[in-house]
Amino acid sequence: MTEPADTRWLDQPAPSLDDFARLAEQAFADLPEGFRQAAGEVVFRIDDFADEETLRGMGIEDPFELTGLYHGVDIGSRDSMGPAAEPSRVFLYRRPILDEWCERGDVGLAEIIAHVLIHEIGHHFGLDDDQIHAIEGDD
Repeated sequence: MTEPADTRWLDQPAPSLDDFARLAEQAFADLPEGFRQAAGEVVFRIDDFADEETLRGMGIEDPFELTGLYHGVDIGSRDSMGPAAEPSRVFLYRRPILDEWCERGDVGLAEIIAHVLIHEIGHHFGLDDDQIHAIEGDD
């Protein structure tokens, strides 16, 4: 006798950009209050992929290699007496994040979104990738 097929996924659409936005907002809301306050006004944007100009500028050929990006002037580099800077933005890229989620298979989608979000907020605080990886214990 054969086992019945797992039908849990048969009627489930892929998470949309709006679904990702909700998961990112929840991940941010779940951060400690002090961390959220220190982050200030950060705009979150969800796109399927980084645009061609961004990928070219970073020397990335495969758009699946970039799961997130911080764009703005980090907090430590801001001139408090100068004009207001453009809003800081954290981009999360849905398709590369979904790809990582599928490849890993050992963590939930919300956890990966939270990880990418926190990583990019680290850049907002002025940390580079090596510093962020050291904090995460990935060194």
